[in-house]
Amino acid sequence: MRRSLPRPSSARLRVPGNLPAELTRFIGRDGELAALAGHLDSARLVTLTGVGGVGKSRLARHAATILQDRFCDGVWLAELAPLRHGHLLDHAVAEALGLADHTGRPPRAALRDHLAGRDLLLVLDGYEHLVDDCADLAADLLRRAPGLRVLAAGRRPLGLPGEQNLPLPPMDGPDAADLFHDRAAAVVPGFTTDASGEAAVAELCRRLDGIPLALELAAGRLRALSVEQVLARLDDRFRLLTGGYPGTRAGLSPPRGAAECRHRTLRTAIGWSHELCTPAERLLWARLSVFAGQFDLDAAEYVCSGPDLPADELVDVLGELVAQSVVVREETPAGVRHRMLDTVREYGAGWLDAAGDAERLRRRHRDWYVGLATWCELDWFSPRQAEVAARIECELPNLRVALEYSLDSTGDAHLGQYLAGTLWFYWVGCGRLSEGRHWLDRSLELEGDHDDARLKALWVAGYVAVLQGDVVGATIALQECREGAERTDNATAAAYALHRTGCLALVRDDMPRAERLLRDALGRYREIGELNSNVLMGQVELAMAVAFQGDLGQAVRLCEDVRQVCDDHGERWTLAYALYVLGYAAWSRDDAARARALLTECLAIDHAFHDLLGAVLAIELLALVTLGEGDPAEAALLQGAAGRIWPSVGLPLFGSHHFNQPHRLCEERAREALGAERYGHCLREGALLDLDATAARILGGDASSRPDGPVLGPRSGTGPEPPPETDEPAASPSANGGETAG
Repeated sequence: MRRSLPRPSSARLRVPGNLPAELTRFIGRDGELAALAGHLDSARLVTLTGVGGVGKSRLARHAATILQDRFCDGVWLAELAPLRHGHLLDHAVAEALGLADHTGRPPRAALRDHLAGRDLLLVLDGYEHLVDDCADLAADLLRRAPGLRVLAAGRRPLGLPGEQNLPLPPMDGPDAADLFHDRAAAVVPGFTTDASGEAAVAELCRRLDGIPLALELAAGRLRALSVEQVLARLDDRFRLLTGGYPGTRAGLSPPRGAAECRHRTLRTAIGWSHELCTPAERLLWARLSVFAGQFDLDAAEYVCSGPDLPADELVDVLGELVAQSVVVREETPAGVRHRMLDTVREYGAGWLDAAGDAERLRRRHRDWYVGLATWCELDWFSPRQAEVAARIECELPNLRVALEYSLDSTGDAHLGQYLAGTLWFYWVGCGRLSEGRHWLDRSLELEGDHDDARLKALWVAGYVAVLQGDVVGATIALQECREGAERTDNATAAAYALHRTGCLALVRDDMPRAERLLRDALGRYREIGELNSNVLMGQVELAMAVAFQGDLGQAVRLCEDVRQVCDDHGERWTLAYALYVLGYAAWSRDDAARARALLTECLAIDHAFHDLLGAVLAIELLALVTLGEGDPAEAALLQGAAGRIWPSVGLPLFGSHHFNQPHRLCEERAREALGAERYGHCLREGALLDLDATAARILGGDASSRPDGPVLGPRSGTGPEPPPETDEPAASPSANGGETAG
């Protein structure tokens, strides 16, 4: 006998996962919830299927929330409806799992490794347009990860061996009426009905086949109509699917069968809601269908406005669509945003295609997101860096659509190259190297007719390849960039190519060459007036090169200068790397307290931005500082935690002698202090900690859940004012031959 699921408790322990909070009351479905629990007890793959609008997504998410405590590593939701192409499926699932992988390996390999030893539930929602790709992914991951269970919600089963399918029927009469009353009360406060009104509600629920989306759309009409009027108008317009929806013009046959009749009912309800909209509301509904996932008001005003829908009127029209449940309003880390349910968006897309306006709207959509990326790149070097990161995180589904459109459109390859290159700060600074490499490689396969766009994509591709440890890929991209820059006299691209070639020399232990190239690049940046996070990072990398050659005084001066420029501009991401070098210098000078303060702030920043490379470098050095403070067991544990992170970053410590020196020294001294057996035990204990747990251990407080995007508060300083590191004056452009960026 199947047991029912317990209701969520507000006192439950917090577990890992990314399930969103439920904004409205969940109603009914007790039998289906119990059935889901039973299926997940006996099967590792459960599919929840049914027609659009029947409530699959809501039921899957509600059940997953209740089931969280059954999975040690939590429940993770991957929303697949915004994806337009299957080649991004692995990236999207990795993103949902909070998996930041810096290596050059395929994302599928990273997913296998990440899930192999975990006990978790993965919810794949809205996969029906990617069913073959999703079936392949689910089968692969379930084979490789014995602790994984998958709950997939879509319109058809995946068709895999061992799959347990639960078809979701419409709501029964009492639950449907309860849902209608609940949503009606949200539209009309204090909503009540008398006996005749209850009969009308029951008839409305029957006519709408108990389909939740149809009921919510009907409830949204109560601002202007009574229940009886809603029912009467629905009766008058039940012909909409075959008479009004543009699909009939393409010769669609009337649906047959129970599921098809319910689909027809939903289409009728959506079409009825569409017909009751004003012309402006119908126009906006169709145009909003070009967005993937969420969008904000600014984007809607740019993409969807025109002479027939002025921008200053659009906000009111959008408000009406929200009131009618056609558009959903949501609060996010990036502010108020909106989205359309997939079934409603599909209906609008049909009208947009029928109007012959789809291509123009898709082009305007692409243009808006190219402009957004350009603005965000500039704003990355500012106090709004954290807000920029959160904004791009929210906009990723739309940016993917814009990239896809540019790379698939004849003559627009240069825009795809420009967009992929302009997002360098997100790929590199927010742990998205793998997806960034995907788009950069795709864009560079095309021949664009704008040299500047291609050169930008080349140096960014070279940068990403350096960080992934792909020496060959980095060398090829940067060499082509240098040659192209010389041919076209592009001084900016030449400086960036030189800079990233110097970075490659740095991680390959060629410190004299790294120093020479980085000094040359910084001089060129100064000549052309370039100052941003990239330029400052070049100065930090120069500081690393001179520090590894023994000149700690110059390294400190360079990084203190970077620190000052970062403070002046509100820059945080590059600051973290400057703090790392300063922490290294403080440790080298036996100032453990100062080293810990610097490295702790470094780790806090890197963790907020999901920058795995910066975070793991800080943890490695903090292990050595901890050892010096007299706690070899904790030092070994931190080394074990770092060892777990490195496979997602690349070759541990780049395979570099210089970067590896603190790790090697810590290992030798901790092993000597603890003995080989206890050292190994501490190492294994640390390997059980993920980055969130490790950061929480070091920083204190709760860092167990990744935020949706970096939300960094105002900087409160970096600890006590540092004492002078040297009697020499601070570095300046004139005194150090261009070693500073300011």
